[in-house]
Amino acid sequence: MTPVHVLAHGLGGRTDLPLDAVAAIAGGGLAVAASFLALTVAWKRPRLHPDAGRPLPPALARLPAAPALTAAGRALALAATALVVAVAFAGPASDTRNLAPWALFVTFWVGLVPASVLLGPVWRRVNPLRTLHAALCRATRTPPSGRRALPERVGYRPAAAWLTGFVWLELVAPHRSDPRLVGALILAYAACNLALAWWFGRDWFTRGDGFEAYSSLLARMCPIGRRGDGALVLRTPLTGLMRGGPEPGLTATACVLIGSTGFDGVTRTTYWRGNVDPSSVPAGTLGLAAAVGAVALLYAAALRLSARLTGQDARTMPARFAATLLPIALGYTVAHYFSFFVLEGQTTAILASDPFGTGLDLLGSTGNRVDYDLAGPTLIAQVQVNAIVLGHIAGTIAAHDLALRGPGRAARGQLPIAAVMVALTCAGLFALLSG
Repeated sequence: MTPVHVLAHGLGGRTDLPLDAVAAIAGGGLAVAASFLALTVAWKRPRLHPDAGRPLPPALARLPAAPALTAAGRALALAATALVVAVAFAGPASDTRNLAPWALFVTFWVGLVPASVLLGPVWRRVNPLRTLHAALCRATRTPPSGRRALPERVGYRPAAAWLTGFVWLELVAPHRSDPRLVGALILAYAACNLALAWWFGRDWFTRGDGFEAYSSLLARMCPIGRRGDGALVLRTPLTGLMRGGPEPGLTATACVLIGSTGFDGVTRTTYWRGNVDPSSVPAGTLGLAAAVGAVALLYAAALRLSARLTGQDARTMPARFAATLLPIALGYTVAHYFSFFVLEGQTTAILASDPFGTGLDLLGSTGNRVDYDLAGPTLIAQVQVNAIVLGHIAGTIAAHDLALRGPGRAARGQLPIAAVMVALTCAGLFALLSG
């Protein structure tokens, strides 16, 4: 397989996969449909309780809140960010030899997914912007709570906007691998969010910082979470999605994540490659907008029809069930970026050994090449198909359990949702396997 240059085609992966596309698409759709039918028969009452879970041993429960661990994590994250910015401006001019684009688009963006799902909202704990914000507040004698409270109705909309801009940069923007551009964008992002946090307070980062919001939303599926009383517990991962209350902007955020990864798959299909100029910014922008819009329209239409069938408020239904889209977003992310992270992600470690291109060999990896045998086509194919199918099944389970908590006939009201889940599964597999 020819190496995929970061930013040349977005974040892709191997396409030489030993799969029968028709059989995989049909099988995936049938698996999701069968899971819905099984749920309606065997799952008659809510089973995913947010306050359920087995408490962790006291010594283990105290570890995440240890001041020394938090301080070390924040110092390391700040130092790593400063190094990436410095290398972006002072390191090699070539994107294939500069650490910055690989660190941002591969190690950080993709690596944030497993870190958050396995360890919880880690970026919230070590976010260097929070560290800089605290220093800024001390220097300007401004309370950390800011000068004006951020209205609740804003919700996750700022995060959705930031993430939209980032995936556009990742998938569409020209010269996105230019290290100098990467450094400038990191500084601009930091300055803008620091200014907003200085005004609205540190709570801005929770829903306004796209990366922290992304990490925290994925962390809801972490097997370790907090109950309502604050205790750390070992839990069923989907219980973290059962808050049930409408969260403004969460639907938009989830649709951006699903639609953007779907668009990444579409750009690698033979149809797109044969009919669209890959360097066309207007075509890429319209394609990305169409993919995100299609997911949003399908989801909104399904939830509104479901509301009619169950007699619920059609205006609040999409926001109430938005968290059940997160397993699908996770599945799409794993499917599209697994091979890229495992294979091309090795480049970050290789370049970090000599970050400024001065001939150093700090990690003993200078001059190494990416080992493309680390993840073969069979393994990648299995991960990709199962990630999409299992993500939709998990979303179906979460939506079913949440529907059982509301009025009306739950099974009947879920039919539109199930139909959309099957359609998205087939579409996702088609985009993935048509390269």
